[in-house]
Amino acid sequence: MEIGVFFYILASFAIINCVYYLFFSNVGFGKITPPQGNLKQAVSVIVCSKNEQENLKVLVPLLLEQNHPNFEVILINDASHDDTRDVIEEFMSQDARIKMVNVVNNESFWGNKKYALTLGIKKAVNDHLIFIDADCVPNSKEWLAIMAQHLSQEKSIVLGYGGYQKVKSSLLNALIRYETVLTAIQYFSYAMRGNPFMGVGRNLAYTATQFYESSGFMSHMKILGGDDDLFVNQSATYSNTAVSLQEESFTTSQPKTSWSGWWKQKKRHINTAAHYKWKHKILLSLFYFSQIGFFVSAILGFIFGLNWMVILGVVLVRYVIFWIVVGKGMSRFRESDIIILLPFLELLLVSIQLALFISNMGHRPKQWN
Repeated sequence: MEIGVFFYILASFAIINCVYYLFFSNVGFGKITPPQGNLKQAVSVIVCSKNEQENLKVLVPLLLEQNHPNFEVILINDASHDDTRDVIEEFMSQDARIKMVNVVNNESFWGNKKYALTLGIKKAVNDHLIFIDADCVPNSKEWLAIMAQHLSQEKSIVLGYGGYQKVKSSLLNALIRYETVLTAIQYFSYAMRGNPFMGVGRNLAYTATQFYESSGFMSHMKILGGDDDLFVNQSATYSNTAVSLQEESFTTSQPKTSWSGWWKQKKRHINTAAHYKWKHKILLSLFYFSQIGFFVSAILGFIFGLNWMVILGVVLVRYVIFWIVVGKGMSRFRESDIIILLPFLELLLVSIQLALFISNMGHRPKQWN
């Protein structure tokens, strides 16, 4: 193969990468759209909890302190074997806004979070539903009001951002936060450009009307995971989806603290993504494989004698665009401390994703928690 061929291959992958990153730039550089809905509209906050007794003790008081005039909190005890039910009942005795759904495992939907969430949605008395995980906390007392106000007559789905707590001097934590922001940059960008494909259950809103019109989770009830991203993938459109980029509307979750725990979590996510619409799978796959192609062709160019200055020039242009766009996104989501590590974290994440993809072909997890 001639040396010139490596240059064209490398340049092609770099161009594809740069086009994607420029496409993603509206998250960091775009204008934040204020919510347009009615603050007085009653809402239901839904929390699905499985063995979350300690996390609920932290979360529920923060929910009750939210600056919203009319809301209820639906706490779902999903067949927990700790004291989650007792904790919920104690909160119910203290505040009438707290409601409980006690889920007993159903033989047809054993260990399926979607079954539990469906029961919680049916329990809600309000059409506007806001979802947060039990191990999350809102970033401010305005979280509920902002997320709820993004729901309107035109917008029946709202995508929020759910970040992770910072752990100093932890490579795993830096990688988790980088992957979380990169994913958010992608799904926010696609939604803002009229092609929403996913959301995260750590911070998500939609109407009960939208849920029932989409037949709930029935099309993917048997698939582990996807109560958030698969529902959005099947239901979200350009006209019915809003995004919430206000910092006050973010949530923060507890990150995995072991590589094995994070690995299992990512395996579930990859399995879920395989059920996205074809157009989204193609676009997401092209982005990922263009990253692999860029790294591989740059290495081969060095090995086979392509002028190192040529390679360096292409790599620098690509990385300048990458650093600016992703770095701006990191700043938007308050993760500026890891911007300096971006090239290393990108290469590490791409390598791990390849290993996850190979590993997932042989084994798939069976329970959500």
